[in-house]
Amino acid sequence: MNARIIAALVRRHTILYSRNAPRVVELFFWPTMDLLVWGFVTTYLLKVRTGAPPAITFLLGAMIFWDILYRAQQGVTISYLEEVWSRNLLNIFVAPVKLSEFIAATYVVGMIKVLVIVSVLTGMAFCFYSFNLLSLGLALIPLFANLLLLGWSMGLMTTALLLRWGQAAEALAWAIPFAIQPISAVFYPVSILPPWIQPLALLLPSTHVFEGMRQVLKGEGLSTEHLCWAFGLNIFYALLAAWLFQTMFQEARKKGRLTRMLS
Repeated sequence: MNARIIAALVRRHTILYSRNAPRVVELFFWPTMDLLVWGFVTTYLLKVRTGAPPAITFLLGAMIFWDILYRAQQGVTISYLEEVWSRNLLNIFVAPVKLSEFIAATYVVGMIKVLVIVSVLTGMAFCFYSFNLLSLGLALIPLFANLLLLGWSMGLMTTALLLRWGQAAEALAWAIPFAIQPISAVFYPVSILPPWIQPLALLLPSTHVFEGMRQVLKGEGLSTEHLCWAFGLNIFYALLAAWLFQTMFQEARKKGRLTRMLS
């Protein structure tokens, strides 16, 4: 892969935000609203439930962690859709740009978005609710990395589905992350789920991340078991996403779907 080509693609997508105020507003609007709503709900629950368990305060950490996953997925998928909307997709692949370089650029764009938004949310959570995400300590690094990896894989899978079904499937770009949210144990432990769903939930790396986050916030330390399962499952889903994307891309080229997307 050529680092200069990847950097050029990343610069193209970052310029879209630097020259378009509505895009910047949209980038921060929803995560800010989520933080404020969940923050005030947490504050209310702490006031009305004297002696309430510390688990109530986990809502803020879960909300910020969920945004890592969501924004990483969006960074990949929306970068692809930007090329479709601007009718620039064919230009990208006519140019000497490898598929791996294009994907790597979308990953970098997703990571930039995640770092910016999480930094803002962490500062707001500390200022408004005295919640310090950095209290997770070194455990924050592997938890963050696993959510980022899963977000990238989900973004690549979503893009593969868009290659298969075209712009008619654009709703998937926003729907797919929320499809796994109920069983990822984001705001509640896995034990709350019905017994028959729990094995399915444990097949998601995100479930192990959120379970691990709650353990750390309770002072129990990060479970090695959850960490190993998260990384192992992420490797599997990353390979699955790469295979699915490669398959759908080659099929789209053979059947001319890339051209029809721009017509």
